[in-house]
Amino acid sequence: MRWWKSGDLKKTEFVSRLSEMNPAKWGILLLIGVLLAVAAMPVSSKQQKKNTAGEQSEDMQKSVLEEKLEAFLENTEGVGKAQVILMTDEKKDRQSFYNSETIQVTGVLISAEGGGNPVVVQNIQEAVMALFQVDAHRIRIMKMK
Repeated sequence: MRWWKSGDLKKTEFVSRLSEMNPAKWGILLLIGVLLAVAAMPVSSKQQKKNTAGEQSEDMQKSVLEEKLEAFLENTEGVGKAQVILMTDEKKDRQSFYNSETIQVTGVLISAEGGGNPVVVQNIQEAVMALFQVDAHRIRIMKMK
């Protein structure tokens, strides 16, 4: 192995040294290659865990989206306190900012203190339409009592 560490080995010398290797060294080299190939293969149990986690995370993802939208609306002028309910579907055919591999927002129900003001309602509706790519008739904004 001195010839490998020295760094002054030329390509022709390297090939000739490989041809001089005995079968035991070739076997070790082959075994190392097989071990590296096996180590690089994906494990199927991880995929199964990912699928079950994906099913559980759909509800959690929906809750996170609702909380983010509530926080955003409550920080918007004129809205006041807000509550959000998202209707979702597993269809993945449309593109939006919050489109994920598991859920697609298909409808939004919002109750807001400023829901009686038409300007505030229009602003909320436009924001939700832009954020979730939901048509206006699928968004309902109500005044909170």
